[in-house]
Amino acid sequence: MSVATTDPAEKPRRFGWLRPPKGGPDGTMSLFDHLRELRYRVTVAAIGIIVGAIVSAMFYQQLVTFVLAPWARARRALEENLGAQTMIANNGVTQAFTVAVVLCVVGGIFFSAPVWLWQIWAFVAPGLVSKEKKYSLIFVGVSLPLFFAGCALGYIVWPKGIEVLLSFTPENQGITNILDVANFMQMEIKVMLVFGLSFLLPVVVVGLNMAGVLRGYQLKKARKFVVFGSVVLSAVATPTTDPFSMLALAVPITGMFLIAEVICVVWDKKRGITEEQAAEFVIDLDDGK
Repeated sequence: MSVATTDPAEKPRRFGWLRPPKGGPDGTMSLFDHLRELRYRVTVAAIGIIVGAIVSAMFYQQLVTFVLAPWARARRALEENLGAQTMIANNGVTQAFTVAVVLCVVGGIFFSAPVWLWQIWAFVAPGLVSKEKKYSLIFVGVSLPLFFAGCALGYIVWPKGIEVLLSFTPENQGITNILDVANFMQMEIKVMLVFGLSFLLPVVVVGLNMAGVLRGYQLKKARKFVVFGSVVLSAVATPTTDPFSMLALAVPITGMFLIAEVICVVWDKKRGITEEQAAEFVIDLDDGK
């Protein structure tokens, strides 16, 4: 009678899910290993967000002060210019708790951005060649500052948007504007996201140029249409619908597009692509062909 023995190397490791699976010598993985790695990356990202949310809860009062600072600035301006009273209030018994949870989760996503962005990169990077990895790191390194700069601009512009919208309150009529705190924070987040995502336009344009989809000559031909489109996009995308916020978004988008156009033209020249070659498949928008 023989007893089956197992190879110690094949013994399952405890807490193996805490480590990403190792691929073969050439870096390849089976479908099951890819799913295990995806589970690992999602778990680490979720833990990072939870830790960030806990940190946000520890500084909840400071976070609330930061979020409501645009309303405070707009309220002072309205009181000085129109004599209009503005209040912000919770609507319902559970809204204070709901707002606190949502605010802490959003803060957790923001504070843990380096963690979950790195997990996304670590999941995608093994499938890229060295040249693609270099360009991807450059794009990620440029995209993050641009996104946060756009969010910062949205945060700065937001008080003026509130002031413009509430400036239609009749003067000296005893009318008090009561704002719902949940709707206010939701709109503030939307404004910051719209500005942040819009600031990624040059990264997308340059990326398409490097991929061979767009040429600098095409961007030059479409410049006036892009300028017009940026104004229309700003009018549609900004939740506040006031002209100040629209122009505050349209002007940076146009400026960054022009910068992206210059980068694409220089990149095309570096690769030896002439305007004649770039214009071979370009539709001439001026003569209607």
